[in-house]
Amino acid sequence: MILYFTGTGNSLAVAQQLSVATGENLMPLSAAANRDLGAERCVGLVYPCYDYNTPPAVRNLVERLRLNSEAYVFVVVTCGAQTGNSIYTVRQILKKQGVEVAYSHKIRMPDNSAPIFGRNPNDQLWKLEKYATRLDTIAADIKVRRHGHHFAAPGLAGWLAGLPAVERKLLGGFCPTVDESRCVGCGTCAAVCPVGNITMEGKAHMGPNCTACLGCLHACPKQAVAVGKKTITREQQYRHPKMSLPDLEQR
Repeated sequence: MILYFTGTGNSLAVAQQLSVATGENLMPLSAAANRDLGAERCVGLVYPCYDYNTPPAVRNLVERLRLNSEAYVFVVVTCGAQTGNSIYTVRQILKKQGVEVAYSHKIRMPDNSAPIFGRNPNDQLWKLEKYATRLDTIAADIKVRRHGHHFAAPGLAGWLAGLPAVERKLLGGFCPTVDESRCVGCGTCAAVCPVGNITMEGKAHMGPNCTACLGCLHACPKQAVAVGKKTITREQQYRHPKMSLPDLEQR
């Protein structure tokens, strides 16, 4: 079973490719939380790295997983560049539950936070081809149940970013808002939100549980979602090229 968490489709695309290569079924991480997965002999976790760590929503969901301590568990993190402590954090959460992660790796992807810094994630599509062979290697390792950890060591940047006060500040800096003058109430943002943080009451309304995946920012057809004073253009909006909006709306 491969469990995934995704905002703009990067982690879902990786999870789908691993599913095809290994024959393991797919399930959203949110659907797997609180389920008894004790019968699963192989469990993979595919999720993004935000601010040098595991997204808060992913940590909360992983804490609720019920896995077999003898299962082969692997982690694959998608990231713009660095993984920080995103692998280490999940390993520690599962270790407290008596579950050891046997294998971990990362895949670099177009950075969906790039527009906030004035860059276009669509200019980073070269990463998809460059790291395709690494994904093949990861799939082959998983098929033979190889043990080993890559990019899993804890670091200072990840530790600092994980401090509660620092994390709240970082998260708050990336939490989107809605420009009601642009919002047409189509509900696209609410449909793609992986944590159900957006409600529709004529217009879109953000709740208090944003995990800063920026899926809503990139999906809004009217560019009515902003981060701070930054509203990105349609050309800066990103979704993994193999993913459609319905793929992201299935959660």
